[in-house]
Order: sequence, then structure tokens, then C-alpha cells
Amino acid sequence: MKTSEKNVSIQTLRRLPVYLHYLKSLGGALPAVSATIIAEALGLNDVQVRKDLGSVSGSGRPKKGYVTSELIEELEDFLGCNKHTAAVLLGVGNLGRALLSYHGFSDYGLEIVAAFDSSSKVIGSACGGKIVLPMSDLERVCKSKNVRLGILTVPSANAQTAADELVGHGIKAIWNFAPSVIKVPEGVLVENENLASSLAVLSNHLSV
Repeated sequence: MKTSEKNVSIQTLRRLPVYLHYLKSLGGALPAVSATIIAEALGLNDVQVRKDLGSVSGSGRPKKGYVTSELIEELEDFLGCNKHTAAVLLGVGNLGRALLSYHGFSDYGLEIVAAFDSSSKVIGSACGGKIVLPMSDLERVCKSKNVRLGILTVPSANAQTAADELVGHGIKAIWNFAPSVIKVPEGVLVENENLASSLAVLSNHLSV
């Protein structure tokens, strides 16, 4: 069975990029690496790390671990780092501009091919090498670029409308940074990044 055909939990998917980043940071210093070494470096449970890696790789050997370079290749293949995923971004405010200017997405095969906004003050401006387009161009771009991923950085009040437009133009996954719950049809995945929730957890910790 190919790794891409395996069922992997969302929790495991969240951890795999962390393992990949750590392995790459080694810079070849460790030709072989074990789940225990990774767990200790990242402050995680070694049983969980071993289980996570086993779900995407069959190259591990008892008492020997993994050949580091091979494990990196397997993780990159599973995470789609060597594939091209075209995305569009809706809402070019401060957060939208920050994401457009971030170059690390390419490490995971993601390219924001176009950015859109409804404000005449923003349309036509440039950010991250992209000219902000009007919403009326969204359908054309989604079809011509075969876009399947949408990134929402719009105000909360506009999130559902924006999500509906994305789904209507064939988007199958939405990365939602808007502090709002959006409803989508079955078969469309929404991944929420709620900055307010993260801040609440941090603030609560500091207040204890």
C-alpha cells in the first residue's frame, strides 16, 4: 500500500511536519535516527512518535531506527512537499499580506497563485509579488489555475460568504483564519486557525 493510501489521523498529520523540520535541521549530522531520538529532541512520547512514523514509513528497523535521508524523503512524499498545490487567498488585510509575503509555504508544495479583495482601496496594490485582484476574477483564476485550496483572511462577518464563493468555484479545502465558524458541504475540509483561542490559552497560563 502506498503511504498516500493510508488512513492517518489529523493529530498525526499535525505532528509529521514537526518531525520533518527537525530531521532537516540536523543537516546530515545523524545518518540514522530513531523514534526515541526524535521524541527526546522534541519533548514528545517516543511510543507516539514511533506510531506516527510507522503510519507513513516502513523503513524503520528494530534497534537501528531509520536512515535519516530516507525518512526525510518518505515524509516529504507523504506530505506532498514535492507536489504543487495552487491556492488563492481572500482578504488582503494585515494578516493576508503577511501570509502573501511568507516564503516557507513552498517547502510544503503550496503556492498562493492569486490574492483577492473586495475593497477598491486594496485592489490593484501589490504584495508578495502578487497584484490584488477583484472578487469578480475569482472564478476565472480558480478554473485556469486548477485551484483546490482557499485561504480565508477576511473579517468574521464576511467569512461565510467568502467560503460559499470558494466552494462554488470548486475549492475542496479551506484554511480559515477568520474568527468565525463556517459551514461547508460534505467533501470540503475546513482547517481553522483561531488566533483568539491560542491567545486565550497563553493568557490563561500566564495568569495562573
